[in-house]
Amino acid sequence: MKKRQKLLMGVGLIIGALYIGNASWMVGPPEGEMSILSHRGVHQTYHRRDLNNETCTAERIDPPTHAFLENTLDSMMAAISAGAHIIELDIHPTTDGEFVVFHDFTLDCRTEGTGRTRDHDLTYLKSLDIGYGYTADGGETFPFRGKFVGDMPTLSEVLAAFPVTHFMINFKSRSKTEAARLLDYVPESEWKRLIVSGHIAPTHIVTESPAGKQYNVKAMTRQNAKACLKGYLIWGWSGHVPKPCHNSYVPVPANLRRLAWGWPHRFERRLNAVGSRSVMFGDLGKHLSGGIDTDRDIARVPKNYRGIVYTNKVEVVGPALRSGQSSE
Repeated sequence: MKKRQKLLMGVGLIIGALYIGNASWMVGPPEGEMSILSHRGVHQTYHRRDLNNETCTAERIDPPTHAFLENTLDSMMAAISAGAHIIELDIHPTTDGEFVVFHDFTLDCRTEGTGRTRDHDLTYLKSLDIGYGYTADGGETFPFRGKFVGDMPTLSEVLAAFPVTHFMINFKSRSKTEAARLLDYVPESEWKRLIVSGHIAPTHIVTESPAGKQYNVKAMTRQNAKACLKGYLIWGWSGHVPKPCHNSYVPVPANLRRLAWGWPHRFERRLNAVGSRSVMFGDLGKHLSGGIDTDRDIARVPKNYRGIVYTNKVEVVGPALRSGQSSE
């Protein structure tokens, strides 16, 4: 046999072995069910043209199709009713020992207040109209102004209102002290239904705490995600799952999903074996918060997917997924 034929045969055997070793259809889906992660609850979406960290997104919302605002108790109830299993929310410490649930680092965009959210006490924050700054027509009208006075909840109020729902708590700072305060604030038994996200510094404080270890609290951070996906791209063909992928939520952009060796079922099984789950996002682009939000996105969710679907439009995506509209 000629050298070229031997080489081609060897390459073919390697490709065949890689295919068989990573073929999802050969193992089927793992145990469990798909989960839907609702970003901010049912909320007002906005266009992302020329978006940056200083953009006031309340001033560029899409024409409203519902009456809910992010991070409120009503929006969370609506998300649960639409099929959410996990709700992502944002927190800030207050000057008097509370934690409020509110997205922005400052108050100036969404409310009539000013300054950093964390520089105020609860009484002041509860006095604000969190729908004050929303407009879909460049400031001609403000459809939510006056309707959400006092609707900024505390984290304790959220946990009490929804005692069985899981929540992903997003740190809005890199403060380790804030994470330590949160550990003192949240009753220890509540950590069994909480996940943490944001910068690696505060999330690490939580996951490595006694409560974090006892309840196996998972984290999702940009730093871990990059290290995990890079390592898995290099070594995943062998079945090896890199350490940064362990005990975490692993984000998978929809447009890069097929680069995950064994996608979807074998990949999910490998993650489950190290205490993790995949989270299917929208396409990776300039902004990393895109979700499974459109009919095109929904169609790319695998049938019998057992990971987590992240969405900004749970009121649309939840019913669609429950009715089996995914087709891949």
